[in-house]
Amino acid sequence: MRSPMRILHLEDNPKDAEFVQAMLAAEGLPFKINRVEARDAFVAALEEGGFDMIISDYTLPSYDGHSALLAAQAKRPEVPFIFFSGTLGEEHAIRALKDGATDYVLKSKPARFVSAVIRALREAEEKAERKRLEEQLRQAQKMEAIGQLAGGIAHDFNNLLTVINGYSELTLLKLPPDHPLRTHLKQIRTAGKRAASLTNQILAFSRKQVLAAKVLDLNEVLEAMEKLLRRLIDDDIAIVTKLKPGIGRIKCDSGQIEQILMNLTVNARDAMPSGGTLIIETADVKLGEKTTASGWELEPGFYVVLTVSDSGCGMDEATQARIFEPFFTTKEPGKGTGLGLSTVYGIIKQHQGAITVYSEVGKGSTFKVYLPRVDDLAGSRETVAHEAAVPTGTETVLLVEDSAMVRDLARMALETHGYTVVAASNGVEALRLADRHQGPVHLLMTDVVMTGMNGRQLAEQLSPRRPETKVLYMSGYSEGILTHHGIANPNVTLLSKPFTPTILLRKVREVLSGIPSGADKE
Repeated sequence: MRSPMRILHLEDNPKDAEFVQAMLAAEGLPFKINRVEARDAFVAALEEGGFDMIISDYTLPSYDGHSALLAAQAKRPEVPFIFFSGTLGEEHAIRALKDGATDYVLKSKPARFVSAVIRALREAEEKAERKRLEEQLRQAQKMEAIGQLAGGIAHDFNNLLTVINGYSELTLLKLPPDHPLRTHLKQIRTAGKRAASLTNQILAFSRKQVLAAKVLDLNEVLEAMEKLLRRLIDDDIAIVTKLKPGIGRIKCDSGQIEQILMNLTVNARDAMPSGGTLIIETADVKLGEKTTASGWELEPGFYVVLTVSDSGCGMDEATQARIFEPFFTTKEPGKGTGLGLSTVYGIIKQHQGAITVYSEVGKGSTFKVYLPRVDDLAGSRETVAHEAAVPTGTETVLLVEDSAMVRDLARMALETHGYTVVAASNGVEALRLADRHQGPVHLLMTDVVMTGMNGRQLAEQLSPRRPETKVLYMSGYSEGILTHHGIANPNVTLLSKPFTPTILLRKVREVLSGIPSGADKE
């Protein structure tokens, strides 16, 4: 036994109680017994809980064992219940087993008593583990279903934001600096960018976000963010950092890792309205076997662990079970969206990591983020080419997009900056137009997920006809979705939605010129 088993013993005879203790001690079983003799004391003990087993006599002067069994089943059905009695006949024994008793042993034949106790404890532990795993599976399925719904909505919304933000930018470029409508358009653009940030959080939760992963030193990321984190929290909250020197590297999207830390920091701040301590730690850990955490399994191997602890109000079990659900919040209306921790959950899961939480009411909370460790150092060096001016061109672009509004925006941006555009709403139409077009097609710019023929299939069918044509994919989905459609590899260039005309034009120029592309930024 890992710790003494806690036993609630309903027994009015002190000698029989001593006999039970002697049998357990003779087998070397550690235990702590709370013996009660009457109904009121037994019911009070049931209310208090905190025991692993109930042992009961069947006949007592002021109470009976069967009533005790029914009370225990109503209040603590997960706790094994064993009758140890000298008066339990066969009829009563069968009735007791039907009503939930785990076992019964006659005092006149005590040889089986200890083995009955051990078996009951083992079965209770196995049942508790099955229940935990079943609950974890239900939680994972629920989160998956919510993620699928949220991701689909966010992806469709990204198409709308591409149009809103794109036309705002195009109109601003055409208006003179002193035009009175510029202020209104800037407000629209600002709101559009905030909306895009919101959809990115939803896509992060559903693991449908496009990642720009590279090899990072987590300590360096945290050190660079320390000043920002101090601005996020109140003056009466102390930050303590314990970063392990020489920590292993991780392959992650740096912006997403920053998002994790900011969200956990804000969450900790809100849990400490009267001040407290925020502790941020890093460490290396080796998992020798599969470890289950937050609804999925971590494979054996090396991980880097980010720990964020606070001394705040803590959470009860019911709250902990829901904290990663999108839009679940314990804050007052208007004080939070309920997306902070769900965003963290999605980012970590998309990085093949895990997050655990331990919290007690009044004692604070500790979040542990596990991210796979990598040894590749070359990936940490990244060169980002960024042009100050919006590039132009004279090439021909075959544009394929099933959203008419996005297609019109992209065509306008390209044609305005010198390109010849052949536009199609689907793959079949695109192939027909490509066959009829006289002259070269320099670039195929296509959405990934389309009805009928997807972007990869279109590119494969176009390649024999136009071997010189380069390909630029567009999508608001994640690497996982791209893998499903067969285009997630280092040689694929992707334009992430929502995008603005400036981002589009730079990405097109990069592909046509063969310049390595960095992150999609303005």
